[in-house]
Amino acid sequence: MRLRTLCVAVAAALPAAAIAQSTLPAVTVTADQADSGAGYNPLASSSATKGVAPLRDIPQTVNVVGPELMADQGARSLADALANVPGVTLNMGDGQRDQFAIRGFTAIGDVFLDGVRDDALYFRDLSNTERIEVIKGPAAVLYGRGSSGGIINRVSKLPTTRTIREIALQLDTEGEKRASFDLGGALGEAGHSFRLTGAVEDSSGFRDESFLKREAIAPSLDLALGDDTRLLLQLSHNRDRRPTDFGIPDNNGRPLDVDHATYYGSGDAERDDQTTSTMDTATATLSHRINADWSLRNVLRYYDFRLDRNNTLYRSNSPYTLVDGELRMQRTHGHVVRDEQGWFNQFELTQQFGLGASRHALLYGVEVGSQDKALDIDNWIGIDTVPLFNPGGAIPPYAGLAPNSRTIDNVTTQDSAAFYLQDQIAFGAQWKALVGARYDVYRQQTREPGKAELERTDREWSPRAGLVWQPDAVQSYYASVSRSFQPSAEQFQLSAANVDNEPEISTNYEIGAKWDFLGGVLSAGASIFRLVRSDMKITEPVSRQTINAGEQRTDGLELSVTGRPARGWQIHAGYAFLDSEIVDSTASGVANFGTTQLRAPFEGKEAALTPRHSASLWLTRELGRGWSLGGGMRAQSSQYAAPDNLVRLPGFAVLDAALLYRSREYDLSFNLRNALDREYWASAHGSVNGLNQPGAPRTLQVTAAYRF
Repeated sequence: MRLRTLCVAVAAALPAAAIAQSTLPAVTVTADQADSGAGYNPLASSSATKGVAPLRDIPQTVNVVGPELMADQGARSLADALANVPGVTLNMGDGQRDQFAIRGFTAIGDVFLDGVRDDALYFRDLSNTERIEVIKGPAAVLYGRGSSGGIINRVSKLPTTRTIREIALQLDTEGEKRASFDLGGALGEAGHSFRLTGAVEDSSGFRDESFLKREAIAPSLDLALGDDTRLLLQLSHNRDRRPTDFGIPDNNGRPLDVDHATYYGSGDAERDDQTTSTMDTATATLSHRINADWSLRNVLRYYDFRLDRNNTLYRSNSPYTLVDGELRMQRTHGHVVRDEQGWFNQFELTQQFGLGASRHALLYGVEVGSQDKALDIDNWIGIDTVPLFNPGGAIPPYAGLAPNSRTIDNVTTQDSAAFYLQDQIAFGAQWKALVGARYDVYRQQTREPGKAELERTDREWSPRAGLVWQPDAVQSYYASVSRSFQPSAEQFQLSAANVDNEPEISTNYEIGAKWDFLGGVLSAGASIFRLVRSDMKITEPVSRQTINAGEQRTDGLELSVTGRPARGWQIHAGYAFLDSEIVDSTASGVANFGTTQLRAPFEGKEAALTPRHSASLWLTRELGRGWSLGGGMRAQSSQYAAPDNLVRLPGFAVLDAALLYRSREYDLSFNLRNALDREYWASAHGSVNGLNQPGAPRTLQVTAAYRF
């Protein structure tokens, strides 16, 4: 199905839905709803415009996963929460980090925290996350480089004068043991407040050699410096230690048919395959209301990140060998150290004024930042071979041996400076517009001992324009176009192969509709889009030079329903249809078929980790006396493990269920994940074959929270 077919189908459906609901009451949106949400249906976003705005006024798809939904599902990770967002798929992230694809494009560097870039490669803890907002399509107009498919913005739990005292314990049948706390309240009578959140975890999982040890703490303080001035101070510390799990190999175009607990790394993962990451941040936000029309906000953040990764994995570019009738695989051991420090500062002015019959809300912004990223990689190539179907917990013999491949030892500095301007315009009661542009200067410099210094500077404009028609308080229809750029290397190091390449350009064309039913407690959305990434780096076949001539596109349809369809019921549901194609590329990939390796080109293939159909559904029903029953489904059609489309991961449908009790003093949650105990493949590497991530088996999770 192509974009034209989708346009016809959605256009035909919109008028009927609008007419059927045109007599419903008006919707009222307040700032509080952006902070706490209305059940499963937050009506506003703080990410899409860098200020609280009703979702119906935003000419772009924005999905919000709020605190009540995450609590009812017992979400433990960013992956758990984003399973509720159509068009977002999981990437296994080298077994060391959160990583996702949005609308068929990787979002490895498109994660933000309270609107500030958070692109370090680590697993994020949710103990200090209030909600998660996903902006679909390029968002560079406010957030800068990257964001082909969209961005993921975590919104922190903030200080509040409301007293909060909560502790929680979480256990499950696979060995999870986790405790968390959330404390907050007023400090005196001057309007000051605080928040302190944290968690500690010592868990195991369904995979052999699995363990997880983590700690998180996040104190914050909100100071009233006068009637119109506030200073928010935030600190956070996250430490995470777990095995670097690259999953299970494949053969003959599909993942191996082995026990999903089988671990293909070292037989002593805690010694040989451990990844430890530490992320510390400090943020100061000054807000001042100058007068009724003008206000300012300045955000300054510093971060310090260190990752120490050891891993043993299948060597994906090496063919299997046949020894005594048994297929064997070659393994490699690696050691990666990342040491990063950086800072960002955002200064923003907002202005409101009238011009004739129109009203304007202007945002003027300046962002500057600098990141230093040291990277050291050592590899021990081909250290041993193990049976493909029975690795048997072998320990790789690398101890005491010198690395036989030292691939990287460098420091990359990334300096950015940008100016952006956005205007939210209301032309009377029915027409609104959102327009903006950003100009970035992005400088990269990579230094490696004994090699020439590499440097490049890119200067790019990132525009966005959208028009909204709202015939009444229920209906909202929009059309928009937005653009972003991906600098060569983007968040990684420059090399001789990419230093001379211009940025790749992503452009999103989208039309859609949003409806707020039953006075705003139930919302629905539909959008169709074409997302094109052009000027992609490819190798010219004659000269072998890297040039900007590749292209990838996704045509898609997304649907969502959230809120309260009837008294005592809540729903959060979404569906995405993604038709992706690598239109022009000279790259190719390989996969093992027995002792033979097949090679296939990327051109003409589907994007990796982009199922054509994906859907999620979660329903809860209040039973009375504080009890609720919940349940839902996560499903997707088959997807490819890499852009060569040589290995296919089968589609799956997983059912979940929950029994919930909520009272003034304590909560109890019984969450049954994968209730039918289906075996399925959750993800893969996305760039190469041979690294496939199995989904978890049936797991009962129990959460108890006490408020005092």
